[in-house]
Amino acid sequence: MFSRLNGQGVSLAVTLTASLVLGGDALASTINQNTSWTINRGAASTYRVVAYGDSIFAGYNGGLFSVGKRAAPAVEGEYLAKDFGANIEVVRRTKSGAKADDIYNNKIVSERSYMQTTNTRVVMFEMCGNDYLQARSAFTDQTGTCSYAGLDTALANCTTYTERAMQAINQYATSAKAKIVMNIYYPGYDADNVQTSCTDSSTGTRINKRAKFLPYLAKSNWRTCNLAEKYGFKCADAFAEYMGADYDTNGDGKIDSDALRYVSGETEAAYVARITGTLLGTLRDANTHFASSGTSFDYIQSDNTHPTFYGGTMSTGSTSSAPTFTDTQVVGGKNPEWNKSGHERAGWLMSLLDPATP
Repeated sequence: MFSRLNGQGVSLAVTLTASLVLGGDALASTINQNTSWTINRGAASTYRVVAYGDSIFAGYNGGLFSVGKRAAPAVEGEYLAKDFGANIEVVRRTKSGAKADDIYNNKIVSERSYMQTTNTRVVMFEMCGNDYLQARSAFTDQTGTCSYAGLDTALANCTTYTERAMQAINQYATSAKAKIVMNIYYPGYDADNVQTSCTDSSTGTRINKRAKFLPYLAKSNWRTCNLAEKYGFKCADAFAEYMGADYDTNGDGKIDSDALRYVSGETEAAYVARITGTLLGTLRDANTHFASSGTSFDYIQSDNTHPTFYGGTMSTGSTSSAPTFTDTQVVGGKNPEWNKSGHERAGWLMSLLDPATP
């Protein structure tokens, strides 16, 4: 999905343009949004986490010159700082509105120096959200006979550039002990439960938008996690964590978020059938993520796209501060906010994939 800015030398024209395009279903333009936050424990050693992506990893919050301080990479970095007993510099190289090819070419490859430092220990990335958001917007605007070519292109490009990103990170991040890719959740899941304005060429009738989009997203997420296995990455399944409740809603004996996860060795067809068929009834819009039958949290901001976050904002650029939570507040690998917002949940999820030692 989206990402964001560079904070210095932004002209009035750029500011006005960005203010016009940063909203709605997808960003019509792109803007760099780079930050560095050092989690300072006063330790002798400092290690680096590098995160590439769009506005999801940026911590987009609707503004141009600030982002959520505790975006998912920073949350993961704070857990890592505790586990390593070290300072952690979390570098976010992100670009709002960028599609997968843009992130690959202009962030991962062009800005590879950030992951080439000898103290880099974790490199993570996410992409493709804007490919699908823009394809969805174009599809929504269709009248007459529906064309699915844009959705097909989004899936093909996501697959291509996700694989290239992994190949590049393997080449450049030689000191990283963990490489993580995060797949994508479904923003607007409830809002998409409507009929299209166009008609299907086979049936001559309008179709349900969500029923059409969900299989594409399922294929994309399976391919992301499957490629991760192929290239030695770990896959953070944000779809399962955001879209499934943290208790068993259908009586199958499994917590919904666990049941929805990617399973190693499962075929793409079987995964898609499980997500869009067997477990379809357990999917919930992430605006209402159920921690239990009586407790829910909102994982999506009011734009119905970006994850919610805890802990306020920070300006783009560099900053340093002590950890938000003390070691004693982190119990069983979870801080007190671990499941109450979208970014905290994603950061906790990725912390489970961290290296055990520096």
